[in-house]
Amino acid sequence: MRASDADRDACAERLATALQEGRLDLAEYERRLDEAMSAVVIGQLRTLTADLPEPPPPAERDVGEPAAVGAGRAALVSPWKDWVDEWRWWLGGAVIMTAIWGVTSIMGGDLVPYWPLVPLGIWAAILVAAAIWPDESSGSRR
Repeated sequence: MRASDADRDACAERLATALQEGRLDLAEYERRLDEAMSAVVIGQLRTLTADLPEPPPPAERDVGEPAAVGAGRAALVSPWKDWVDEWRWWLGGAVIMTAIWGVTSIMGGDLVPYWPLVPLGIWAAILVAAAIWPDESSGSRR
């Protein structure tokens, strides 16, 4: 039977797991991955993973493992993470704009009005509005 893109992706995922577990070295992984991506029939994919153990079912994988390992990092992500990340971008923008304002003030020999207040104020207002009225269509709750 001919291999589909999903079959090739599943094989690549299994090879990546084997690499992470130390069952394959990097050169062997890259060779097998190249063969997997060019495989035409499912039999070619099976030979690439024949010497690798079958992955355990998801229920067995979660037993006895810490939440961060068994459930993945998504379980540990706070719903506020995206919003906090936006504020980090805002702070980075504030630092850059303030630096530009400071350099132009020093070069001009006179304090220029603090123009970064306008874009930073608008940006902050948008972030606060996003916290008050979250976008329900994207599925994110803030």
